[in-house]
Amino acid sequence: MDDLGRHASALRAIAPSCGPVRLIAIDGHAGSGKSTFAARLAAALGDGVPVLHLDDLATHQEFFAWTDRMLTQVIAPLSRGETAHYAAYDWTARRFGPPRALQPAQVVLLEGVGAGRRGLRPFLARLLWMERSAEESWRRGRSRDGTALTAFWDDWTVAETRHFLADPSRPFADALVRECQEGYEWLQAPSATARANHSITESNTLSPPY
Repeated sequence: MDDLGRHASALRAIAPSCGPVRLIAIDGHAGSGKSTFAARLAAALGDGVPVLHLDDLATHQEFFAWTDRMLTQVIAPLSRGETAHYAAYDWTARRFGPPRALQPAQVVLLEGVGAGRRGLRPFLARLLWMERSAEESWRRGRSRDGTALTAFWDDWTVAETRHFLADPSRPFADALVRECQEGYEWLQAPSATARANHSITESNTLSPPY
């Protein structure tokens, strides 16, 4: 059956990319549905596959300047087969909290805007791009967060636009993932060098992504 489980099995079968870890990045515009898709994919992968949310590494002052923290706190230990410990940012308290442990599991999902950035691509086993336009994604995000975060979204959209102009992820994606009424379609990526993926639809009805 061509469903999310088949793709999960394929991801488990690929070669490790970061020490013993198969690091799978899920990138896309803010509000495109990355977090929900990551949760669905993690469930399909099973065995408690961890998901690292890049919101935990970004801050109010550094929306995208988290590469060094990622490389030092996460990539370096995982590449040695060691447990990573990263400080998670508290967006309400506006400070980093106590370190969180990230085990060097066979598969680790990395979810967030910029997950497929240039500095991380050498360590990725696969890069998945959520195929939803910036305008639609941002509209969904603003609707989700309400008017209290209007100023935040105004700043974010400017920063995100600048980031993807300087360091695009979509051209390097291995697959484009599009939400549809029945679930998700996995489409072949536009890059000629990307690995081919057959378009499939997950049969289960999914809740709207956030």
